Amino acid sequence: MSSSAGHLKDEGSKLQVISAGAIAGLFSRYAILRPPPPGRTPSHKGRFVVAPLDVVKIRLQLQPHSLSDPLLPLREAPAYRGTVGTLKHILRHEGLTGLWKGNVPAELLYVCYAAVQFTTYRTTTLLLRTSLPTKLPDAAESFVAGATSGAVATSLTYPLDLLRTRFAAQGRRRVYDSLRSAVRNIGRDEGWRGYFRGLVPTLGQIIPFMGIFFATYEGLRVQLAGLHMPWGSGDATAGICASIIAKTSVFPLDLVRKRIQVQGPTRNKYVYNNMPEYTTAIRGIRMIARTEGIRGLYKGLSVSLIKAAPASAVTLWTYERSLKYIMSLDANRESPL
Repeated sequence: MSSSAGHLKDEGSKLQVISAGAIAGLFSRYAILRPPPPGRTPSHKGRFVVAPLDVVKIRLQLQPHSLSDPLLPLREAPAYRGTVGTLKHILRHEGLTGLWKGNVPAELLYVCYAAVQFTTYRTTTLLLRTSLPTKLPDAAESFVAGATSGAVATSLTYPLDLLRTRFAAQGRRRVYDSLRSAVRNIGRDEGWRGYFRGLVPTLGQIIPFMGIFFATYEGLRVQLAGLHMPWGSGDATAGICASIIAKTSVFPLDLVRKRIQVQGPTRNKYVYNNMPEYTTAIRGIRMIARTEGIRGLYKGLSVSLIKAAPASAVTLWTYERSLKYIMSLDANRESPL
């Protein structure tokens, strides 16, 4: 791999990579997804447009019936018809704050996930290069390192992801009064395993997702390195393309994991009180395909891509530049006067 493509893989110390990853995760979440301050109207900039998409995506993914169902008018649970329809429904019935449900655990999730992800990616790459008798092809190396980083980061931060989903799934009826009560109630009613409900299908989704993502990103950023586009450099463009390809490839598993995350004793208390019981990911996919059709496995894909593509671009762009800046600061501090 050319030196222009090596920054993400092998530059910087562990502390520098952790710091740059945390900055990237915080900045991508803050710059794109930050809700308006209390008492102020939302800005019309990107953060207002993209922030509610997290909740919209989860609501669409959790909708357990087809919109062509003849019994739909008789159901008590809301029927969301697309991104705009979901936004309008939430605003009408839950108010503006309903669009930022689960934002606190999501903020923590983004920061912790990015820090662990980039650190593991770098460590795995260096391990592959030093422990194997022959060097893997660049694409294979990126895939293995990406898959490993995704699995480790997901496992360590999974309770935050579960909490984010459960808060976003709440309608006008509150299941948990606060983040503290959610943590306490899940531990009391479901045990420690309750915090990791749906982890297996999540790993089944995130391993190929991150492998495809990093392999695509590392390959594209070399080819796009010299291009300068209105929205940024080749890093941002490669991140957008990689996110779209990877997200679309594994989306059905992402949908199933969301539905498994809201299983348990509170399953019938969320906005969808008729949520079917999914015991395994495979069984869940079969049930969804049978009752909601193949399109049911891709509910929320368009809004997911709208949200994930720019977030991935901002994360990678910020990580690359934060790492270079931190390395330059450390180099200046260590250089003799």
